[in-house]
Amino acid sequence: MASPPRVLFDNGSHQVLCFDQLVTGDGVQSNQFLIIDHDQHALLDPGGDLTYTPLSMAVSRYIPLRELTYVFASHQDPDIIASLDKWFLHTNCRVVCSKLWARFLPHLSAGFLTKHTGMTTTERMIAVPDRGMDVPLGQTVLKVLPAHFLHSVGNLHFYDPISGILFSGDMGASMVDDAEPVTDFATHKSTMEGFHRRYMAGNKACRLWANMVRQLKPKMIVPQHGRPFADPDTISAFLDWISNLECGLDLLTQEDYRIPS
Repeated sequence: MASPPRVLFDNGSHQVLCFDQLVTGDGVQSNQFLIIDHDQHALLDPGGDLTYTPLSMAVSRYIPLRELTYVFASHQDPDIIASLDKWFLHTNCRVVCSKLWARFLPHLSAGFLTKHTGMTTTERMIAVPDRGMDVPLGQTVLKVLPAHFLHSVGNLHFYDPISGILFSGDMGASMVDDAEPVTDFATHKSTMEGFHRRYMAGNKACRLWANMVRQLKPKMIVPQHGRPFADPDTISAFLDWISNLECGLDLLTQEDYRIPS
């Protein structure tokens, strides 16, 4: 039986749950999140076939699954949204994603779903403009923030103003097997460095993102893989580190573009 989710926040009418032990086999560890506010619900980055069954069963213990309000997709990767067709089939959700991916994600959805639900895949998409937007949830809103090129060309992060949690997708991801909060950043950064140097597009995007996040002053930064930053010191250390990290295009030379011999 799966472990119960981590309760990241609960004030009685607003809950934030983290499911971090659902991936089995060869898949990389990933975190899925459920936000409940009064009678509406948002599922963040639910993943693919590997997580659909255990996640849907776990979520159904907290909400009527058919009544799921939203699925939020930070970008288009398979560990983010490959189970799209199942969520469309078994719930009434709408999918919040970048406008750049709203025309491509229907490739993950079978044509019969339109006949089954009476609504096209496109009609169930909320295409977010590049500058982001607020999405109403219950008696609050979730802020959809621009995080483009970190790593996807159409990348979004999600901020919950009630809990103060920033859901940062692949930013801050660490290659570990648990989601315990970071306590020693100096040690922890070695679990992030290789991933960020390869996957993030370049330092300019990282630096501009970090500047935006500092204005937000989140109480917690929770990535989609690995451990969250849950106190002011580790949040500040992470933002300083990512602001100065050379990655992606910064590291390329002509040696990276050679005809194989």
